[in-house]
Amino acid sequence: MIPFSILDLAPIVEGGDAALAFGNSLDLARHAEGWGYRRFWMAEHHSMPGVASAATAVALGHIAAGTSTIRIGAGGVMLPNHAPLVIAEQFGTLESLYPGRIDLGLGRAPGTDQAAARALRRNLDSDPNAFPRDVVELMEYFQPSEEGRRVRAIPGEGLDIPIWILGSSLFGAQLAAMLGLPYAFASHFAPQQMMEAIEVYRATFRPSERLAEPYVMLGFNAFAAESDEEGERLATSMQQTFVNLRTGQPTPLQPPIEGYKASLPPHQQTMLDQLLSCSAIGAPPTVKAAIVDFVARTGADELMITSQIFDHAARLRSYEIVAGLFPAM
Repeated sequence: MIPFSILDLAPIVEGGDAALAFGNSLDLARHAEGWGYRRFWMAEHHSMPGVASAATAVALGHIAAGTSTIRIGAGGVMLPNHAPLVIAEQFGTLESLYPGRIDLGLGRAPGTDQAAARALRRNLDSDPNAFPRDVVELMEYFQPSEEGRRVRAIPGEGLDIPIWILGSSLFGAQLAAMLGLPYAFASHFAPQQMMEAIEVYRATFRPSERLAEPYVMLGFNAFAAESDEEGERLATSMQQTFVNLRTGQPTPLQPPIEGYKASLPPHQQTMLDQLLSCSAIGAPPTVKAAIVDFVARTGADELMITSQIFDHAARLRSYEIVAGLFPAM
């Protein structure tokens, strides 16, 4: 079986706070290391009451310090929010502290709404070429030292930090292929263009010094439990999150609600079916069948598993079940 990794948002649960979220994330990462997961990534989001990983590089340092072998990375840094030099220095610092364990995934969305994006960036650059330029500039800061270079990322210069392009549309697929970089698609919440993006990336990939052949990682939701009914119940916390976001009322991660989806109007049920189409929900045999089918259908090189589950013990158990289903991962 292909490698499995974890995407974590350091979820802030109803009644909890960011300190609890970070403690739970570290506990998950330590367990994941023992279960055989390859990477533990965190994502940059802003102004969201249910997500604690806004200062992504800082949060990753916390996780890296408490683990020893699992790769730690950003999935991702929303590069338009930052100067490329700053990100090069941050991840150069992480790689210097935890050598050989750091990944840097880059996205072009703000990871928030327009008001928070403006607060982050002050001005919103609508130039479609801005993100590719920033990616290339960032990659240059990691090149070995050259005489006459006026701006240097120290630390960062000369370090071998894998760079990934993240996306949920064809744009990221095209850019990753053009630059010869690995590609991670956000199919766990935006699956609509997944198959087309994979095809475009693989068909147009140009080998580079960083990567000889295309490499596709796909986001995938897993809500694994002892029964199908319990898996469905656990998944209602994530369903509430999507509905609340779409109605402009983001909240901390809510406790599960029996029969939640059935209580929604038809258009919201359809929305959830579409958003969560790349998911495995239920007892171990149900989850295994869904994952095997998804990998066979997409040809994914790696899965990035996310489990937005309210109860921390249940979240740990979900990841443990998934790992146990595929011991060869």
